[in-house]
Amino acid sequence: MTAEERKLMRDREQQRRVRIKNEADAVLRDSGLRLDPTKRDLFQERYLEERRRIDRELRQEYEVRRQQQLERLKKEFQPPENSPGVSSNPGATTSGSPRR
Repeated sequence: MTAEERKLMRDREQQRRVRIKNEADAVLRDSGLRLDPTKRDLFQERYLEERRRIDRELRQEYEVRRQQQLERLKKEFQPPENSPGVSSNPGATTSGSPRR
């Protein structure tokens, strides 16, 4: 990875962190809570922990659903074994040379 690519990745990560912190600030502001700085920091920390947990669960759920979809599609598009042009012999070759 080039130095420019690494810098770009660091910049994107920093932007993501700023965006999430701003989101946590907005959630706190919209909640109507008035907290001292210590409790504000604790609120933001807990908010971010819960967000990470929810994001992780959603990613896992998405991956399970994606795998289920893939399996369903594989079954749907897999040719039947008795179909013409499909060999029922797994060792058969389609090339012109005989097996030895």
